[in-house]
Amino acid sequence: MATIKDIAEKAGVSPAAVSRILNNDATLSVSVETKQRVLEVAEELKYHKVSNRKKANFQLGIVQWFSAEQEMQDSYYLMVRQGIEDFCLKNSIPITRAFRSDTDYMEILKDVDGIICIGKFSKEEVDRFIRICRNIVFLDMQVEDYGITTLTMDFGHAVSLAMDYLMELGHTKIAFLGGREYAGQQELVEDERKKAYISYMKKKKLQYKEFLVEGSFTSASGYEMMKELLTRSERPTAVFAASDALAFGAMRAIKEKGLSIPGDISIIGFNDTEMSAYTSPALTTVHAPAYDMGQHGANLIYVTSNLSIDTPLKVKIPCHLVKRRMRSFGNYQSRNGKTNGIVSFFFLQKAFHGEHDT
Repeated sequence: MATIKDIAEKAGVSPAAVSRILNNDATLSVSVETKQRVLEVAEELKYHKVSNRKKANFQLGIVQWFSAEQEMQDSYYLMVRQGIEDFCLKNSIPITRAFRSDTDYMEILKDVDGIICIGKFSKEEVDRFIRICRNIVFLDMQVEDYGITTLTMDFGHAVSLAMDYLMELGHTKIAFLGGREYAGQQELVEDERKKAYISYMKKKKLQYKEFLVEGSFTSASGYEMMKELLTRSERPTAVFAASDALAFGAMRAIKEKGLSIPGDISIIGFNDTEMSAYTSPALTTVHAPAYDMGQHGANLIYVTSNLSIDTPLKVKIPCHLVKRRMRSFGNYQSRNGKTNGIVSFFFLQKAFHGEHDT
């Protein structure tokens, strides 16, 4: 069956112009000859306009690499999915939802018209998704296949924003707390934030190897990694945590050591989760627009389907630094005498067995 793209190629105009001509868009400014040529080509190719009723039958598949239980504990990926589903609700797009933890998740997706994959997937899984449907978008994962559309955060720029801010405050001994993630069972996914941190420290000719530690993306892991860092002879004066959850755990470890935040050690998180606004003082963190990523992904895959677009996109979504000030505890001074109102200790009831610190 002929598509809008087929008509555009033969008529020598853009697919967007063809779509608007066939839909009698009165705001389109083209010559009568161009309109006539497009209509003649459409008739010649026996093009049949897709009715709104048929468009409404577009079925979108969403596959989340986390289980439903894990997703509830990680607001980042939950917000991505909510962005997708809100777009679909507004545009009356039916959804088929699957989690990788579902034993039959590939079977669940077999009849969809487009797939949005959220998270990290193995090369084998990527190939299987593509075999199900070529209209596919990966969110929060770089895919080596240049013909596949991906949307990721601009981690490189985001890390530079955080590191520049810490250096402006006089810090040079800056630690990195990260987490290891695996696609499938064996494929280690390289964290772009870690790469950007190493690159930044090398560029500034600063020591980093003794300050780089990795665990998992949980508050408990952040707590343990920070405890281990504090036992070393060379102690950092600042920490960049690759997630807010890691930052929360690190805060607890710093507080238990009898050190002040930010007087002795400053810390910046990543994601800008809702909880980060309620630390005392509130946590400075990098805002990663997860909800917007979901909206963009859903919009891309739906538009691609309607306009028969084959050209893939590799999109990096900008992040920004959310600087928050201390509230009622006054300003601490960092070791170089500069005011450093970044963060304070924050207790986590859920992560640490309901214990409270005063």
